[in-house]
Formats: sequence, C-alpha cells, structure tokens
Amino acid sequence: MSKKLPAVTLTILNKEYKIACPTEEQPSLLSTAKQLNDKMHHLHASGKVTGTDRIAVMAALNLAHEWDMAKPQSSQNDTVLLEKLSSLRQKIENALKN
Repeated sequence: MSKKLPAVTLTILNKEYKIACPTEEQPSLLSTAKQLNDKMHHLHASGKVTGTDRIAVMAALNLAHEWDMAKPQSSQNDTVLLEKLSSLRQKIENALKN
C-alpha cells in the first residue's frame, strides 16, 4: 500500500495550487515556487508579456536559462575543488609517510 504524501499549498500569480510533496522536500518546493512567483509577477508588471500561460512559459524559460548558465560555473568550481582535494590528499599521504 502506498503512503499518501502531504499536500503543500503554493500561491503563484495570485492562484493557489495544492501539490503533494514529501515533508523533507517542502522547504525546497516553497523556495522554488517563490522564485517562480517573483519571476511571473515581474513579467506581468513589465507589461511586455500578457496572458497567464505566456507569463508562465516565459518565467519557466528564464529560470531554466539562468540555471543552464550557472552550470558551467558550477562545473569549473567542481574541477577546482577536486584539484584542491587531490593536492590536500597528497600532502596528507606525504605527511603520514614521514
């Protein structure tokens, strides 16, 4: 028997949505919904995009683009971190040998 997930209520562009979500993921979902809501309100206020469906698509596209642009930077940070960890491991190994 499957366990029913608790629902969390989100408000996006003045509309409420009930989403089933594990309790431990709710803070992340709420944060993400706030980012989407903020982006949609910004687009709506600009007057350049009309219609809720178009605002939602443009907001999703903007957020996906921002996330995609952050990936290379994150990848570079990962590479630097791995190099530093490798160097640190080598120093520890040398210290243990002596």
